[in-house]
Amino acid sequence: MQKYTPMTVTLKDAAGIEGMRRAGRLAAEVLDYLGPLVQPGISTNELDRLAHDYIVGVQQAIPAPLNYAPGGYAPYPKSICTSVNQVICHGIPNDKPLKRGDIVNIDVTVIKDGWHGDTSRMYAVGGAAPAALRLCAITYEAMWKGIERVRPGARLGDIGYAIQHHAEAAGYSVVREFCGHGIGQQFHEEPQVLHYGKPGTGLALQAGMTFTIEPMINQGRREIREMGDGWTIVTKDRSLSAQWEHTVLCTETGFEILTLSAGSPPPPPPASAPTSRPA
Repeated sequence: MQKYTPMTVTLKDAAGIEGMRRAGRLAAEVLDYLGPLVQPGISTNELDRLAHDYIVGVQQAIPAPLNYAPGGYAPYPKSICTSVNQVICHGIPNDKPLKRGDIVNIDVTVIKDGWHGDTSRMYAVGGAAPAALRLCAITYEAMWKGIERVRPGARLGDIGYAIQHHAEAAGYSVVREFCGHGIGQQFHEEPQVLHYGKPGTGLALQAGMTFTIEPMINQGRREIREMGDGWTIVTKDRSLSAQWEHTVLCTETGFEILTLSAGSPPPPPPASAPTSRPA
């Protein structure tokens, strides 16, 4: 989710970083749990119910999206976001069964001991067409291109440029109305992390910053349309859209991904190691 009121950038201390690590791992473990269940015939409402019960009952945590209500918006009614095919983000789970060939993004944010962990993955339901799989793969690579730019002194524009260049070189477009965001004891903090931009521009990164990188990449044009529920965002041209997301810490020497778990997909070659990057 990217709707929020701007705040001041917060730098996390050692205790805060440890809290973020725990929340991030739990969020990723929800996706580990849901992944094998994403099969033809299951509804996104059922996935939402299972996720809610797992977060609350097993993890003893809180699903952050449930009843989340930024200023001017109705409370979000579910515990996860499920964005299918042409849905870019904030898809509200419903009773429609997933069908073979669908692609779906599942976006999970948990709150544990006051700290937020936010991550999402793409799933191909029973397999998908090569064009859809390519979109998902390029989007994953684009996210990693952005992550690998994170280090003290780098600029937010470096992250955005890396993502935009990779996606557009593959023939895709980058959604501009939604972005990554700072995260910590608040669901959405500063800075805003755009998925497009120019190298050497924007806020300079500092050790202790935690934020999401979550590019939304469209198979067709980048224009969007908001549905009548006030949350669901779709591609205006009805083309497919994909998104991946990690919560990232800027360390003294590079980055640490806070939303890793046993089931996290490996980085795409020739990306660096999945937990850290030397300066």
